[in-house]
Amino acid sequence: MELKPEQLAAQLEAGPLLPAYLIAGTEVLRVLEGADAVRAAARAQGIDEREVLEFDGRQSEDDWNALHASLAAPSLFASRRLIEVRIPSGKPAKPGAQMIVDYCQAPPPDVVLLVTTGDWSRKHSGKWSDAIGRIGKVAVGWPVKPHELPDWIGQRLRSRGLQADRDAIQRLAERVDGNLLAAAQEVDKLALLADGGRLDVARMDALVADAARFDVFRVLDAAMNGQAAQVARMLARLRSEGEAVPALLGMVVMELQRTAALARIKAAGGNLSTEFKAQRIWDSKQPMYQRALQRHPAPRWDAFVSQAGRVDRIAKGRGVRGEDPADAWLALERLLLAVAEPRATRMLARA
Repeated sequence: MELKPEQLAAQLEAGPLLPAYLIAGTEVLRVLEGADAVRAAARAQGIDEREVLEFDGRQSEDDWNALHASLAAPSLFASRRLIEVRIPSGKPAKPGAQMIVDYCQAPPPDVVLLVTTGDWSRKHSGKWSDAIGRIGKVAVGWPVKPHELPDWIGQRLRSRGLQADRDAIQRLAERVDGNLLAAAQEVDKLALLADGGRLDVARMDALVADAARFDVFRVLDAAMNGQAAQVARMLARLRSEGEAVPALLGMVVMELQRTAALARIKAAGGNLSTEFKAQRIWDSKQPMYQRALQRHPAPRWDAFVSQAGRVDRIAKGRGVRGEDPADAWLALERLLLAVAEPRATRMLARA
């Protein structure tokens, strides 16, 4: 039976670890906390030896032999080991899937297998995930829907020993604008600042910063994650707050250049995992790049970089005749909407 990561965390406190766990999903915070719960349970049960392996789904059988060797090797320092397999794409290559199936058919008593993915949908599941479900637990961190967010926040507040009025919870949900990480950070801050008593709207307003400020980092995350409606709304807010396009473009250009480099490596059949490490892209950010790279071919990312240069020229008054610097906002919006939604690329020709 498929669980939520929060349900898995509760179950882990109730009994010994099972032979295998799969924690998957695009909601990074929920996946990370679910995996942390397994690691914490392992430490509590005396499992101090941990090995981490990462695969991008394209490796050959020889590459996956590292997993086979780890599963078969005896523990060096402890009676039990936690072997963590990270598959950001959510799709193990055929040899990897078979190794997981084989492990689940006869799990060794000294190993607990933890598989995490950064991308997940119904089409990702298969014999390998079903095999994990038969001997262990499968938890999926689906994105929290807008109407579910107040309940998620309320539960998290209660887990920190806080009580809040429904209107106060709704106010916090509005301020974090669907960002679970921001919500978690604000709840942790409330746990430190709240001095007892029930939180009402006025108290919530006094203690919580406006985490829904739409800075350039969040605009870029929305574009890379394919959230076109949020891109348009965030840019409108930035413009209304008096931000200047040139002040935003440095980060925009850097992000597009980085993604264009990743796209070229992917097109050439290179190892994205190695490049992620070389560019110091955190594990939690890698699924975002994976999704963006699936939407556009490599040449289009190079075209996006060129378009960013054009936006810069317009903003500085060096565009073609008839282009006003004020047009830079429209050009920037069209560029980032195209990044988010392939169908919007046709607007660039008219930009």
